[in-house]
Amino acid sequence: MTKEKIIIDCDPGIDDTLALMYAIQHPKIDVVAITITEGNSPVELGLKNTFVTLELLNRRNIPVYVGTNEPLERDFVSAQDTHGMDGLGENDFELAEPIIYQEQSAAAFLADYFSKQTDTSIIALGPLTNIARALKANPQLGHNCKRFVSMGGSFKSHGNCSPVAEYNYWCDPHAAQYVFANLGKKIEMVGLDITRKIVFTPNHLEYMKRINPEVADFVGKITGFYFDFHWHYEHIIGCVINDPLALAYFIDKNIASGFDSYTDVVCEGIALGQTVVDQYDFYHKPANSTILTSVDTVLFWNDFMTVLLHAQKSVVAHDLETLGLNS
Repeated sequence: MTKEKIIIDCDPGIDDTLALMYAIQHPKIDVVAITITEGNSPVELGLKNTFVTLELLNRRNIPVYVGTNEPLERDFVSAQDTHGMDGLGENDFELAEPIIYQEQSAAAFLADYFSKQTDTSIIALGPLTNIARALKANPQLGHNCKRFVSMGGSFKSHGNCSPVAEYNYWCDPHAAQYVFANLGKKIEMVGLDITRKIVFTPNHLEYMKRINPEVADFVGKITGFYFDFHWHYEHIIGCVINDPLALAYFIDKNIASGFDSYTDVVCEGIALGQTVVDQYDFYHKPANSTILTSVDTVLFWNDFMTVLLHAQKSVVAHDLETLGLNS
């Protein structure tokens, strides 16, 4: 089976870490590189957290490139209140070996890579700072990128850092606006409208403990802080795991669906970071995005749990349905 090549641009982050675990172990994709952007945590913490995952999976061979803590224009505001001061739920994991990352910056790597390669997709799980900088350096990036999937934005769902804005685009709205305006390829926007339907609960964790205690131990450690945050702020028993859904949709388009539209991003004022989706074509501008609005939670949970737990898919599917954990 030919694997789809991807580069993951991320800001680990609890849900980014779950997404990396899912992607790196998935039989249908080949993670050729990871680029780190500012976001849920500053890049130095995101770098460490990436290596926590790579070490856990024995995949330190994947090259890692680092960006900066500087959005294009506004000051950086992390989401450490959501993910913990270490970015991974206040666990302060120790690494067995030193961190070794690539000297080239994340943006320079992306610009250079997509001047030559046309067989690789980008899955962007954080603010689009690295992507915008790379696109400025290489305007052909979008043309040469096979697919571009972004976890970010919101169509009709309320925001998660303001009444109207999703965090990734709010953190660097100017980068998001630049990428939407200049990528030259439809951005497949996996926004809060569907990611909010993917809630990892204590019951999911209990099931994981029965199937693969070692994996469940790590997942339990990083999601405990996330559980507490979601209960306090959204009165949810569990936590929304946004980023794994972007990977799942990339792997299987049947998992989510939506419509094509022109989309812009607000860069100032009370609506900073809001995605303005022109569903009814008021602006008469060509569609630059695919806005996902519905999700098949059964397909998501079956694949996500199968990969993380190294289990048989038919068994997982049966278990999740019986236990009511796939909706």
